[in-house]
Parts: sequence; structure tokens; C-alpha cells
Amino acid sequence: MTRQPLLSRKLRSALGTGLLQLVMTIAVISFLVPTFWMVSSSLKASTEIFASPIVWIPKQPMWRNYADVFNSPALPMLRFAFNTLFITALAVLGAVISSALVGYSLARIKFPGRDVIFAMVMATTLLPEIVMLIPRFIIFRNLPMFGADDALQISKSLLNVLPWLDRPTWLDTPLPLIVPYWLAGTGLYVFLMRQFFRGIPMELEEAAVMDGASRWQIFWRILMPLAKPATVSVAVFALFQHYNSYLEPVIFLNNKDNWTLAMALRAFNDTYASQWELVFAAATIMVIPMVILFIVAQRYFVEGIATTGFGGR
Repeated sequence: MTRQPLLSRKLRSALGTGLLQLVMTIAVISFLVPTFWMVSSSLKASTEIFASPIVWIPKQPMWRNYADVFNSPALPMLRFAFNTLFITALAVLGAVISSALVGYSLARIKFPGRDVIFAMVMATTLLPEIVMLIPRFIIFRNLPMFGADDALQISKSLLNVLPWLDRPTWLDTPLPLIVPYWLAGTGLYVFLMRQFFRGIPMELEEAAVMDGASRWQIFWRILMPLAKPATVSVAVFALFQHYNSYLEPVIFLNNKDNWTLAMALRAFNDTYASQWELVFAAATIMVIPMVILFIVAQRYFVEGIATTGFGGR
């Protein structure tokens, strides 16, 4: 009597597991096939990309497609790569530091209105990006910019690397893409850091206070090293956000010398619309750094998510 229901439960469990694996396999294939097609097409000749039947693997890889991307006279990809690296590195650093400071204050420092402020910070995650960009554009349009004649004397060699330093306003400079993330990060990053700090035992801070450590020393020397998983998670999120960002650069950057890779990829699609192998090669070049980064930081990223509010800590 009991054996048959037991077998039935095992059968249902096996069917459920098999169905879940089937769905996950289909999902993985749906993500990998377009990526494989992009990489494969970047190594094909023009005639092979839309050939029938489909040519999945090029007969003779055209590695010069990548060289042609970097040698394009109309779109200097190395310059765009430098701009992207410059903006992304500074914005990620600012997002990590600011979100850690705000998250720590909301988790550990008791002050009137703390919960209200946290609720307001989280409410910003519900706002569409374009809603925040409009007031940001107005603010940065009216902010004056230091120039070469100001107290800060800018050398010509520095202007050759960062030509936007002598502009009269902040528009058409990378600063609107960097400075806001040094002020408070985003609601998601603050939430991740706050939840992680709340999970660290108070006894560690109390012991440090007894040893004469200040709150600043406790934050940098004790809590931040312990918050490495959450810090890496925030850094990875921020890096993906800024590296792939297209809307913000389009609004704030007009001069081609200041373009990012995302903007360059769109322009590449317009300039070389008939040469799809070059478009796919440019897209592959943009994707590769993010894939490598995620593989390297995957362990810390998963650990950080598991030990914050998403994991129930």
C-alpha cells in the first residue's frame, strides 16, 4: 500500500526534475545560439553570413575583420575603448565607495529619519532611467566648467588625452557619467551593501571600539575587508551598467572624440551597414571583456548575492 505512493512520488519528482532541466537547456541554447552566431559571423566573409543553407562555422576564418575594425579611419576604436575604460573605471570606483558609505550609515548609524531615507533611496529604483536623466541634463548644462585659464592650470599634454577639460560647461564631457555615482551610487547598490553590513556581528565593532578604533577606522579596516563579496557584486553590477550604457552617453556626449564603445557600435552599424562581418567583429570585441570579467569574478559575485538581502541574510 505504501510502496506504490512512494514510487509515484519518486516518478513525479523525476518528471519535475527532467522538465526543469529541459526548460533550462532550452533557455541556455536560446542565449548561446545568438552569441555563437555573432562570433562565427565575425570570422566569415560577406557571402557566408546570409548563405543558404546556414554556414555555422566559417570555412576559412577571416581574422583580418578584427584588424579592419581597429583600422577604420572614420571610427577610431582605440580612442573609444580608452573613453569607455576611463568612464567605467571612475564610475565603478565611485559607485562602490559611495554605496558602501551610504549602506554602512543606514545599517549601523542610528539617526532620526533613517528608515525614511532608506525607503526614499529604494524608491529611486522604481523610477525609469529617462526620468532621472532629464533633471541631470539640466543641472550639468548650467554648471560651469573650469578651463585652461583657471586656477587649475591644465597642461597641453593632458588636454591631448582629455580634450574636454577646457570646455565651458559639463556637457559633452564624461563628468556627467561619473560624478553622480560618487555621490550616492544607486538604490540597488546601497541595498546590497546595507544588507551585508547588517549581517556582520556588532561584536566586531564593539571590540574595535574597546581597542580605541574610530568609526572611520572600523569601516575601512574591519568592515570593508569583510564586505568583499558584496563589494565585488556591486562592482560587477556597476561595471556592466556603465560599460554597456548607451542612453546616458548619447545624451551627454556629442563630440566623436568623447564617444564610448556603445555609441561607436551604433555608428559602426550605420557606417558599415553593408559589411556585416565588420559589425559582428566590433560587437564581439565589445562583448569579450565582459565575458572574461564575469568568469573571473563569478565566485565572488554569486557569494555576494547569496549573503545579502537576496539570500535572506
